[in-house]
This record gives sequence, C-alpha cells and structure tokens, in this order.
Amino acid sequence: MLRYILKRILIFIPTLIVITLLGFVISINAPGDPVERMVTSSQSGGEMGAQSLSQQKDKLFWRQKLGLDLPVFYFSLTSLSKPDTLYRIYDKAEREALDRLIAQHGNWEEIQNYSIHLATFSSYQIFFKPDTNQLKGYPINAVIENLNQLKFEALSLKSTYEASLIDAKFAKIKSLLNLYPFLNQSKALFNAVEQSYAEIKNHSSNWKNYVPKLSFYKNNQYHRWLFGDGGTFSKGLIRGDFGTSYVTKQPISEVIYSKIGWSLFFTLLSVILAYFVSIPMGVKAAANRGSKFDKGSSIVLFMLYSMPSFWLATLLLMTFANPDVLHIFPASGIKPAAGYPDGASIFEKIKITLPYIILPAICYTYSSFAFLSRTMRVSMIEVIGQDYIRTARAKGLPENKVIWKHAFRNSLLPIITVFANIFPAAIGGSVILESIFTIPGMGSETIFAIQNNNYPMIIAVLTITGFLTLVGYLISDILYALVDPRISYK
Repeated sequence: MLRYILKRILIFIPTLIVITLLGFVISINAPGDPVERMVTSSQSGGEMGAQSLSQQKDKLFWRQKLGLDLPVFYFSLTSLSKPDTLYRIYDKAEREALDRLIAQHGNWEEIQNYSIHLATFSSYQIFFKPDTNQLKGYPINAVIENLNQLKFEALSLKSTYEASLIDAKFAKIKSLLNLYPFLNQSKALFNAVEQSYAEIKNHSSNWKNYVPKLSFYKNNQYHRWLFGDGGTFSKGLIRGDFGTSYVTKQPISEVIYSKIGWSLFFTLLSVILAYFVSIPMGVKAAANRGSKFDKGSSIVLFMLYSMPSFWLATLLLMTFANPDVLHIFPASGIKPAAGYPDGASIFEKIKITLPYIILPAICYTYSSFAFLSRTMRVSMIEVIGQDYIRTARAKGLPENKVIWKHAFRNSLLPIITVFANIFPAAIGGSVILESIFTIPGMGSETIFAIQNNNYPMIIAVLTITGFLTLVGYLISDILYALVDPRISYK
C-alpha cells in the first residue's frame, strides 16, 4: 500500500505542474493591467507633474511586488528583431506599442532610440512650469489648458504605434509648441523625437522578424510564482503564497484562510447529513426491492432532487425568515450583525449561530439524498445478487447480518467515489447558496473575485481545487482497499 501511495504522489507532480502552468497562463493573459489597478493615485490640474511622479513610483513598486519586472518563463522563442529586455518596460501600453513598432519595422536600435527621446520629451513636459515673466501677455487659463494638452499628447504618444495616429499627434504637438516662445527647449527635444521616428522608417529591417531567436532566463515570473523571491515580496505557491488581491491588496492566502472555514463547515455538514440519511434509505430500499417504501422513497427523493437549490432557498427564506409569514430563522449571515456578546462562551456562540445554520444546511443537503440513496440502492442490489450472499442466506444467517455484514461493505465502492468530490467542493463552496444566505465563504468570495476581475483569487481557487481533486482520488483509492479486501495495490 505504501509503495502504491508513493507512486501516486509521484504521478501527482506532472499533473500539478500542468495545473500551475494553466493557472499561470490564464493570469498573465488576463485582460487589463494589474499595476494600473493597484495604483489608486489620481491626477488633476496644475499638480499633474508631482502626482505623475508619485504614480510612477507606485507603479514601479507594484510591478516589482507582483514580479512583472521579470521575463515570463524560463525561455522564450522570439524573432531576431525583438530584444530580450523588453519586459523591463513597466508600462503595459508602452510595452505593447514598442512591440508593435518592432513588428512593423524590425529595427530595435532605432526604435529604442526613438523611445529614449520620447521619454525625455514627455518627462520634460510633465515637469515644465513657466515662470511669471514668461507668462506676461498671455491668458493664464489658456496657457494652463494648452500645457496640459501638450502633456497629454506627449504621454499618449508613448502608447501609440499606428503611423497615421503618430503623424496626427506630431502635428498636434507642433501646433501647441508654436504657440509660445518659452517652449523652445521643448521644441528642440521634440525635433529629436521626430528625427528618431524618421530613422525608424528610413532604416526598416522587416527581415529580422522572420529569423527566430531563443532566449533563456534563470529568474522569471513563473519561477517566482512557484518558489518565491526569497521572501522579499513572495514566498511562492509551494509555500502557500498565492499573491496579492487586486481589490483589497491583501495576501490571497489570508483571504482564503478567513473564508474557507464556513465553506468547509457546510460542505462537511451536508455530506455527513446526506450520508447519514441516504445510506440507510438506499440499503433498506434495496433489501425491500419493489416494496411500498422503495417506491415511495424514490418518488419523494426525486421530487426533492428536481427542485433547484436557489428556488428552495428563496422559498425557505420567504416562508421561515419573513416577518409577514413565519419569522423563525434569520434571513442572512452566520451570526448577529452586532457580533457575539462580550465574554460569550463557545457553547453560547454555538447556540446563537445555530438558527443561522439550519436553512442553509437544508439547502446544501437535500439534493444529495436522491443521488446517494439511488447510488447505494443500485450498488446494494447488485451485491445482493452475488453467489456469496445466497450462500450466506442458505447457511441460515439472519437477514440483517447478511445485509449489513456481508453485502453492505462491498457495496460502498460507488459511495466512496462520490466521497472524493468533497475536498474540491470545500474550496469552491456553493456560489449560489452562499450568495443567497450571505455566508462569508469561498463561494461568495469566488463570485466577488469574478465580478471584480480579481484574477489572483480565481487562479488560487483553480489551483487548490485541482490539488484537492488529486488528494480526493488518492483517499478514495486507499478506502477502496480498506473496504474491499479483494482490491490489492501490490
């Protein structure tokens, strides 16, 4: 058995690598720029320059913290025209614009020169402020508006790659620079930008785009995502660090730790209740096949199974948590809004929480009755028809002993297979029921993450669910051997 378990664990390794690769690919290809979402500073009016400097520092910090200042993977297959350092440009829109220019012209040296001149010009425009003497004779409001427009055009040019749009922005910038004599220094910097862009078009090397180039990177985003960066910003996925939430900026592992408890509680509670009710019903229905109990239980259980959980949850709330009908149970949450009384013991907290649990527990559990009881019934009927059961009856053994000692144990294999799904269900929770009953579990957290494009949380749920699925099937295999002696893992 131990040797088999070790083999299965070794097989887990490539599977987990595929799971992590899938999650990583989804995360890096998710729409939007995570750095832009993490930076919350705003820009307005005359303080635009100072705030832009602060914003740039924040962007650099979050880029380093999220590991986006590293290459994506251990290797990359690109063309001869592309440099292996393009990932160092922290602004995603600017990086994509340079990538498009490379695809159009293929001459990185000229494109890099253009990028440097453009960065110098835009930075100068951001921090340029004319003095009082330079503003004499000009309407102040008009000057401020034109300077802000010039800053905007200079910054937007960094994320522009289409030739027609670049020419249009060049013409707009020229017209603004010609308005005031005190912009002569800006005009000289812009002339360098124009000249470097002309060099790009004059020395185009498209052939380089068709020559492949293989680059290798020891430190990369995937390696950091898995193993961390030594503890500076990340401990790595294998140490339980799933990154930072884009919404709350909290560590994902802390959010999961605070939310998974209630999802795990309701999952285990529903499984215990479902198995406690369904297995005896399935055994009794199989032992009395064709009886009134068998037919009646089938009808009732399938009626329950056909009712959607969200419909029953809404019906229960409208009936038993409605002040106008029967206000027996609370309508939402898992404890009073004001919290537990000061100094309340654990038993008092359980007593207070119990009314909040009853309705969700019913909705979590009822749909499993039909499936589990029918599964148990079919498996039990098949076992009862075996020769060794007829032999046991022929020996004169009591029927209860035949059913519960000889037949019951061997009919548990399908039930064990279902049991393996408990673990992945715990991390995902029940999205619908947790939302309806306002349960602070993983289900509601997952739907919140999807609504807010919080990709680190979504990837964490995907990764943990995949891992727990493997663990569940391993436990099922072990239980198979414990339940049925005929199964051997030698």
